[in-house]
Amino acid sequence: MERAARAAEGLAEVGVGTGDCVAILMRNDLAFFEASFAASLLSGYATPVNWNYTVDEASYVIRDSGARALVVHADLWHKLRAGGIEKEIDRDQVTVMVVATPPEIAAAYGLDPAICGVADGDLDWDSWIERPDQPEPRTPEPVNSMIYTSGTTGRPKGVRRDPPTETQSKALVLMAERAFDTKPQMRTVICGPMYHSAPNAYSLLSARIGATIFLQPRFEAESLLALIDREKLTHIHLVPTMFVRLLKLPDDVKARYDVSSLEFVIHAAAPCPPDVKQAMIDWWGPVINEYYGSTEASITTFCNSADSLSHPGTVGRVMEDCELKVFHEDGSPCKPGEIGDIYTKRLTMTDFTYQNRGSEREDMEHEGLLTAGDIGYLDEDGYLFLCDRRKDMVISGGVNIYPAEIESVLVLHPDVADCAVFGIPDDEFGESVMAVVQPRPGSENDGDALKVFLRERIAGLKIPRHIEFQNDLPREDSGKIFKRKLREPYWENAGRSI
Repeated sequence: MERAARAAEGLAEVGVGTGDCVAILMRNDLAFFEASFAASLLSGYATPVNWNYTVDEASYVIRDSGARALVVHADLWHKLRAGGIEKEIDRDQVTVMVVATPPEIAAAYGLDPAICGVADGDLDWDSWIERPDQPEPRTPEPVNSMIYTSGTTGRPKGVRRDPPTETQSKALVLMAERAFDTKPQMRTVICGPMYHSAPNAYSLLSARIGATIFLQPRFEAESLLALIDREKLTHIHLVPTMFVRLLKLPDDVKARYDVSSLEFVIHAAAPCPPDVKQAMIDWWGPVINEYYGSTEASITTFCNSADSLSHPGTVGRVMEDCELKVFHEDGSPCKPGEIGDIYTKRLTMTDFTYQNRGSEREDMEHEGLLTAGDIGYLDEDGYLFLCDRRKDMVISGGVNIYPAEIESVLVLHPDVADCAVFGIPDDEFGESVMAVVQPRPGSENDGDALKVFLRERIAGLKIPRHIEFQNDLPREDSGKIFKRKLREPYWENAGRSI
């Protein structure tokens, strides 16, 4: 933590103080940890910025957060500067510190080495914090990151939490021990981008307790297996898309690596098809765990492998210190098995507001609980099942259709690398189901064959009426597909909103 303490002193010199934000626009790198913990030492907020953003998107977050400093990788700053970001942010208010892009990241993304070094005249992060003074190392409290939501329906919102009390800080550590099995002796790898809420919390909490952490420049299935084998990793946080890519490796490749060191694998962020979960447990053993939560409400349910096998498709039961209810659209409570809007709350979690948009905080609350916009149901045993996000639900001919259910089956076809299902305008039914498929290399783009595959597994009314193929789906580095970018062209001239 010595470098974080040095960074904190330097950030204080440029005006970062209590409640201020430090924007971090980087891929996964050691400096990401340093900047995050430095902000924490100053009782400020680390504000990760999605490095896939355009100049307009990135500058919006920097301005909206009121960031007093920006820590950015050299290649990203080169791109943003070329796009005119210096005209979009007030350089008198925002001190820009540039981190040399590491060779591993440059190689993983095919970057020109010429743009990966710190340019003359820029403030070099390493040189800046390696000054001769010797600040006393301090252990920061759990980092108060201000995560910006994905902005699926407009500009993203910054989730600004109240500073935690001592009791709440201890509760956060206990929650991490339960949900992530965090402990000093763990050996883990960060696969997902740290600008996302879950990888951000997982990585920073793991670092704070002294765990051994490896950073994968970008997720690649076989490289992950090789790292597990070589470094005897014990813990990993993944998302279902990564499971699918791992499972689709050839059998001889999967057999090449020893994964017996794994003790605890946790996943979340999207529904996981039961067949995928079963296959991962068969391969890696009963070490697969899952949770459900949101940036606003934190983690609220948990299930282990035994729960997943006894209740296929569940995301678990409510954790201690949490509440969870399912409501109909009219606000009345749902009975077990009835599908409705999911509302949750972690009782020991600090409250929050949306940065500069406090009025929108009330829109997601009902009876003191919060919704992330997900639809699902509780069974008789209290296990939660997700159907989809309300904004993604398709209403065709008055029937509710949940794209996530279709995607979970379609992605199992051997010719499908990934897919996105959504609704498009239909004069007769209001909406019809559309699927955009990313085919596996060398496969035939046969939409009729995919419909036959689906018809054997789901009801006919759920079969996409339209199937298109794209070799590259728009996505974030985590693998999450930008459905909005796929859906928008179909709705632009529809005369009504999505």
